[in-house]
Amino acid sequence: MTVITHERFHPSEPVEFTESPTVAAGAGAAAITLSGLEKSFDANRVLRGINLHIPAGQFVAVIGKSGCGKSTLLRILMGLDEPTGGEISFEGADGAEIQPNARIVFQEPRLLPWLSVADNVVVGLGEGVEKRRAREEAKAVLDEVQLGEKAGEWPARLSGGQRQRVALARALVSKPGILALDEPLGALDALTRISMQQLLNRVWRELGCTTVLVTHDVSEAVHLADRVIVLEEGRIALDLAIPYPHPRRHGNPALAELEGRLLSAILGSDGGH
Repeated sequence: MTVITHERFHPSEPVEFTESPTVAAGAGAAAITLSGLEKSFDANRVLRGINLHIPAGQFVAVIGKSGCGKSTLLRILMGLDEPTGGEISFEGADGAEIQPNARIVFQEPRLLPWLSVADNVVVGLGEGVEKRRAREEAKAVLDEVQLGEKAGEWPARLSGGQRQRVALARALVSKPGILALDEPLGALDALTRISMQQLLNRVWRELGCTTVLVTHDVSEAVHLADRVIVLEEGRIALDLAIPYPHPRRHGNPALAELEGRLLSAILGSDGGH
């Protein structure tokens, strides 16, 4: 079985990524398999036969030009859109098909302004959780994202980075098996963005959930992901392993080389060769 790394390809079979994740998969983490996935909006064919396998616990980044199908792919993974064709399946640790606990974080925090920070996080638990337990779990995850002291605040009193951390806490409080991230750091300033990248990396390593990040930032993709997928006109143009341990240091020349290969793929050359 071959690991796809630096070559352009248009696979007819689901891609198997054989390199083990760099962290142990969490108990609820799910593997994802896409087979011939298609999505069209009227005459616009956005996804064109995507074949992909993501092992449980892996962190995958999806990048590409605007309009290449990144966010559409993520919305289908989360059940927010239905595919036009093909199949999507989720497998548990025993290989059986499951319906995973999946959560998404968007670029905008989408907090409820009439609820406190803690109550916004409690929303992520859904209904049926005893109130005291819900508050305890919300406080624990707010501590995890370094906002425990803000539990009683209103969202309007927080900075942009703090609001995005609350949105992340809301997604994490239910201990998801799959975490989807749709440009969650795109609106943040450079220093806050680096801080949030470090936080995302830490909570992913601790939780062990399967994570799919859509981003325009090639550096962000290389620093966070085990593997980076480049989409081009609805197809996978490059599937690149990032074979370095976490956490990763900004300024690492080896990572800069991988960034160059990804930029070459996005800009339409031969993937850096």
